[in-house]
Amino acid sequence: MPKITTYDFIESNTKKTILLMVLFPLTLAGLVYLCLLFVSFIKVSDRSLAAYNLSTFAVANEIAIYIIPIISILAILWILISYYAGQSFILSTSGAVELTKQNAPEVVMIVENIAIAAGLPMPKVYSINDEGLNAFATGRDPQHSYVVLTKGIINNLEKSELEGVIAHEMAHIGNRDIRLMLIMIVCISFATVIAEILLRTALITRSSRNSKNNNNAIQIFLFVLAISLYVYGYLVAPLIKLAVSRTREYQADATAALITRNPQGLIVALQKISGHSTVKNLSDKQTMSPMCIANPLVKNKQNSFFAKVSGLFATHPPIERRIKALQAMDGTKYENL
Repeated sequence: MPKITTYDFIESNTKKTILLMVLFPLTLAGLVYLCLLFVSFIKVSDRSLAAYNLSTFAVANEIAIYIIPIISILAILWILISYYAGQSFILSTSGAVELTKQNAPEVVMIVENIAIAAGLPMPKVYSINDEGLNAFATGRDPQHSYVVLTKGIINNLEKSELEGVIAHEMAHIGNRDIRLMLIMIVCISFATVIAEILLRTALITRSSRNSKNNNNAIQIFLFVLAISLYVYGYLVAPLIKLAVSRTREYQADATAALITRNPQGLIVALQKISGHSTVKNLSDKQTMSPMCIANPLVKNKQNSFFAKVSGLFATHPPIERRIKALQAMDGTKYENL
């Protein structure tokens, strides 16, 4: 079996990012068309259209000519805007504040040393004011990257353990995992946000008294599309998430051990993180949880329907398995990674 190198991961993640950016508007357009077919079938079955001898496809195609290009353009614009500004949205949503040499010299120095050891540009460092033990990296490339650490993980880990966590996040930056995860979060967020808007619009349309027959068709279409987008965001998108290799976290752990030459530091860090990874600002943001080194959701969110469904396609292996993989490493093994 050929050895997989960091360069292989970078090339693979680049291809997957491009594929995801292409597949997202295409699958979204297909989903919209299926909804149009459903509504058209209902309308064609209606007596008012029976006299025109129209087929379901004819009605759907006539409407799709106007709707699908608009939906596709919006999806593409969403991806492009988020690609360049998505990290700012993530940092703002998580309540992260920047750390500098003035307000956190020791943490910034550790990140600088790890960046040098990894041969990567120095990322900007941010902190979340939360006692939970967690961390994540975001950005579109190593030149525009960010490492985010919770206050809890900074205060509760020893230097060697914190180095292991930061090296893990630097590995995600080097492997271009951050770009792939950014696009994935954008796709899922777009589907769920639009679904919420359409559902509210359908309810407003229902209360309108103008042209009852047309309102019924519009309401049905909006409602069906909203439900479909919810399904897309919580079922189909996690399937696309499988494009992210399940070995992503193992690779980042192994790379961190190679960077620090100290697997034990990350092992102890993961042991401390396990069971204490909940982050309040991220506790209801299920789409962002795969970015973190451990699940940041509160227990009741982890047990929710959508969390359980998404969990079937989780890209994070259990921490216990990651610890065992690191414990199996020795000097000879990780020198050849």
